[in-house]
Amino acid sequence: MKWKGRRRSTNVEDRRGMSTGGKVATGGGIIAIIVIVLQLFGGGEVAEVLQQIPQQGPVSTEERALTSEELKLGEFTEIVFADTEDIWNEIFSQNGANYREPGMVLFTDMVETACGGASAASGPFYCPGDEKVYMDLNFFEELRTRFGAEGGDFAIAYVIAHEVGHHIQNLAGTAGEVRRLQQSMDQAEANQLSVALELQADYYAGVWAHHNRQYLEEGDIEEALSAASAVGDDAIMKKTTGQVIPDAFTHGTSQQRMDWFKKGFRTGDINQGNTFQEL
Repeated sequence: MKWKGRRRSTNVEDRRGMSTGGKVATGGGIIAIIVIVLQLFGGGEVAEVLQQIPQQGPVSTEERALTSEELKLGEFTEIVFADTEDIWNEIFSQNGANYREPGMVLFTDMVETACGGASAASGPFYCPGDEKVYMDLNFFEELRTRFGAEGGDFAIAYVIAHEVGHHIQNLAGTAGEVRRLQQSMDQAEANQLSVALELQADYYAGVWAHHNRQYLEEGDIEEALSAASAVGDDAIMKKTTGQVIPDAFTHGTSQQRMDWFKKGFRTGDINQGNTFQEL
């Protein structure tokens, strides 16, 4: 992605130099797998998931200077976030609405949010309580090494755009309506709505990429699709448990995630992303 020297978002808070000594109580590895399976690229239910992760104290805070590579990655995320701001402001304006820009927090190890405390094991997520995207950028190395994604800068851009997609759903009232409906459903039915919500966020990520084509480079879309494939429910279940349980899906299969991203990228039309019709 062509990004150097471009506008950086002022809505990004970088807390990576403030790492905490507290850890997930049962060990990051096991919890990481559980949380990634259930809540990777977190949707409207992230608050409930975060509350279920026990943490141990006391928590100590250490400050350190960021490396040149970390500073470069932070600049990249700020530019991508600025692109989401520009594009969604324009799309909302074209549809007669005002876009309320979200925030983004970069952190290391652990972070406090309006949805509760979270560790890096939570993966990237959006908290509707404070309308912020939270990301530990070390996650992307795990995505590449453990789950087989190709990596690359546009894999990061895809994840950011996906989380901003959850913000769009929050503004539109879609996420709140899904939570309301899920309260009267059994788990399998509720999971279906979660899948639709996640696939719609993938679609919105594709819509963003469509309108950001002037900055794309060869291989960018392939990087996004590789990341989408790596975090499909079926792919993650195979790697972590050796079996696939469709009724437990909360984010969609690898193929579904790729297909909805591609549809968004192909159409660029926010109004063609009704994933709930596919249920």
